[in-house]
Amino acid sequence: MDTVICAQDLTRIFRVKQKAPGLKGSLTALIKPTYHEICAVGNLSFAIERGERIAMIGPNGAGKSTTLKMLVGILHPTTGSVEVLGHLPWKERRQLAVQIGVLFGQKSQLWYHLSAQDSFDLLAQIYQINRNHYKNRLKDLVESFDIGPLLKTPVRKLSLGQRMRCEIAASLLHSPKILFLDEPTIGLDVVVKQQLRDLILQLSQREGVTVLLASHDVGDVEALCHRALVINEGCLIYDGTLNNLKSNYICSRTISLKFAQPIEAIRLDGVRVLKQEEYNALLEVDLTRCKIEHVLSELLARYPIMDILITMPTMETIIREIFQTQARK
Repeated sequence: MDTVICAQDLTRIFRVKQKAPGLKGSLTALIKPTYHEICAVGNLSFAIERGERIAMIGPNGAGKSTTLKMLVGILHPTTGSVEVLGHLPWKERRQLAVQIGVLFGQKSQLWYHLSAQDSFDLLAQIYQINRNHYKNRLKDLVESFDIGPLLKTPVRKLSLGQRMRCEIAASLLHSPKILFLDEPTIGLDVVVKQQLRDLILQLSQREGVTVLLASHDVGDVEALCHRALVINEGCLIYDGTLNNLKSNYICSRTISLKFAQPIEAIRLDGVRVLKQEEYNALLEVDLTRCKIEHVLSELLARYPIMDILITMPTMETIIREIFQTQARK
């Protein structure tokens, strides 16, 4: 495997000026200001291989956006080191910029009063893309993202969903090797979100683009990524596959049952009845007390079951459990 991002003990500390109360305190602070330090990211170490799709998960203020900004060269680390495609991001930002694509959901890289086509033309000049290659690349992106009818429309007149399709196309215009996404579907409706997820996934699979996604949207994470970096208070608390994340932090399963005939109240060790009606029941199995296989065997032996469905907790529930577990330590 080819490592494209390598961070070692990455740390970012911000010095924030303290404000003293009252007029005297304000004058003193103006003449001789005092500062306190905030550690936004602390000793973060991870490596990402070419073609991986990684989710960076954490609550507000966890350090996700700060980490992304250090990886793309907007911020430099206080201590530690990071290499992206063999470059030091904050020192070789220009060389790195032509190899990465960046999309921050709340910030546009398109020119507000220009059409999408004019914005693409300007970006092609900025990235010094060969004219013939640019034409072919734009044609592919226009078809993939279905933005042909939008090219002549001023960006300010596009809906949020239309603009975000153009934004992602713009970030891919120069054929980047890594795509950094920070809340790319924020504010979008369910249908548009799924369309964008599908487009990003298809493009990543087709072109081998590495994707690093920072998002609060569990749907984005599950649709796009196979691995997660969970960050809390600037520290990495989990680095592994989404499947292992679910397995390691799930202590329950939910079983939905449909019966052929009415039954009496269900009583099984390690099983809590969430809901029971004449022909249906919803159960929660405590995996710390019993195995799911044992519960299923007992249910099938005791009751006339017509249909059975086993579900896992949502990703939001799993992440909440991780944070609660860390807080108890």
